[in-house]
Amino acid sequence: QVQLAESGGGSVQSGGSLTLSCTSSVYLHSTSCIGWYRQPPHFVEHEREGLATIDRDGKISYADSVKGRFTISKDNSKKTFYLQMDSLKPEDTGMYYCAADIGGTFCHSGYYNMDYWGKGAMVTVSS
Repeated sequence: QVQLAESGGGSVQSGGSLTLSCTSSVYLHSTSCIGWYRQPPHFVEHEREGLATIDRDGKISYADSVKGRFTISKDNSKKTFYLQMDSLKPEDTGMYYCAADIGGTFCHSGYYNMDYWGKGAMVTVSS
């Protein structure tokens, strides 16, 4: 069983920055895929948007909606991965979740690809 916990959410004005952290109960090299997701208000769980992923080889992928503004990274020694969010927009508002897949073959941001999820951190961007 893998436990994930997000931290770093909050409120920020448009154009501002926030960094989210996700602490894992297992070393990240044991995962096949880690990622960050966003669930806007009034969306249901399986509609979470995949924002960024890192596969077991370190390959990074971003959704077009955040490319150039968000940066995913990881610190294996701290069992923690991060989402640096810059140039935030009101439409970035939502609950942010970190997730991990163990033993998968392909790393992609589809909701059903991930085995484990954190409880979420709220990010609110005001105009």
